[in-house]
Amino acid sequence: MLKDITLGQYFPGNTIAHRLDPRSKLILIVLYIAALFQATGWISYALVTAVTALCMIVSHISPKNIFKGLKPMLFIIALTALLNLFYTAGRPIVPGWPMTWEGLARSVQMILRIVLLITGTFLLTYTTSPIALTDGLELLLSPLKKIKVPVHEMTIMMSMALRFIPTLIEETDKIMSAQKARGADFETGRLTERAKALLPILVPLFVSAFRRADELAVAMESRCYHGGDGRTRMKVLHFAARDWAALALGLLFLAGMIVLKRFGL
Repeated sequence: MLKDITLGQYFPGNTIAHRLDPRSKLILIVLYIAALFQATGWISYALVTAVTALCMIVSHISPKNIFKGLKPMLFIIALTALLNLFYTAGRPIVPGWPMTWEGLARSVQMILRIVLLITGTFLLTYTTSPIALTDGLELLLSPLKKIKVPVHEMTIMMSMALRFIPTLIEETDKIMSAQKARGADFETGRLTERAKALLPILVPLFVSAFRRADELAVAMESRCYHGGDGRTRMKVLHFAARDWAALALGLLFLAGMIVLKRFGL
């Protein structure tokens, strides 16, 4: 299950999605999320699904990688669906049962919303390296420096967090394998017993995480890192025609979703 977590991974490529400026991709993901939350009817959800599928095709990201990343979220998705199915008022599917047709429709829509939201986020991280993502976010937030907001420090922390997610997952998998070799059982028993069985994993994991953090801090200090003041970039970001075209399409998509919501579609 841990190996199925793909958040923070980057798949190198030379597609249009990979070549877009990271700033435009960050703006596009915001427009995508805003458009997704405008969806109210089946037509609007179908449109968002079609746009997401088109982005996957353009990015050359296979559905297998998306579904693999969704596996750790299956419990949350199923719980959300059940809550909407049983706690939405309306016409009962079977007389005397708490399930309603409106609840069934609501459950399907909520599943679609969560899956599409996660998929859009994955497409951003799959097609953008952590360094490019950090540079783009720092440039977008640079006006906040005028009010003394530590933009560079915030973005560098985000970049490090994304960078070490796969590393910590790999470390956790190694610790779990070592504990299983010593007779530990993480898959049977009640929920409380499973939680107690995780304690031997958390302690060495935290120790390893703090050790990596200390090594990283020493490495940055030895290279005279003092924040973003006066720092230059090896690759200077520039908006190209494809970026403006992508932003125009994103705004058009959001406008279309607002129109569909107004008509209840």
